[in-house]
Amino acid sequence: MQVREMISSHPDVQGSTADKLLQCIEECYNCAQTCTACADACLAEQSADKLRQCIRLNLDCADTCAATGAMASRRTGTNVDVLRAMVQVCEQACRACGDECQKHGSQHEHCRICAEACMRCADACRDALPEIR
Repeated sequence: MQVREMISSHPDVQGSTADKLLQCIEECYNCAQTCTACADACLAEQSADKLRQCIRLNLDCADTCAATGAMASRRTGTNVDVLRAMVQVCEQACRACGDECQKHGSQHEHCRICAEACMRCADACRDALPEIR
């Protein structure tokens, strides 16, 4: 991804990037894609009816991650309170999805991969919070 290059070129940033926030943006977009693909793979499983909650959490997490990544990428003006809230919600959505995917990870490789992506994103969100000011 070109997150660092893109954000550091923004006129309002002037080279001063928040590294943990950049990592959060990358993990959010990665997690959004992974959760979308996992939901789709769950739908293709013979036991899709047993994966309903997993699919729901995948889709919720994907939407939350995509929105958080987009908001965190904006540097013109500020909306600190809302961004902090979004990053916190993203962490919560990722942990819920990761926990659910973990339950299915031994049976479905896509769920194992998704659980790992969700936990990486949750950790990145947590780590980025102090840089949002």
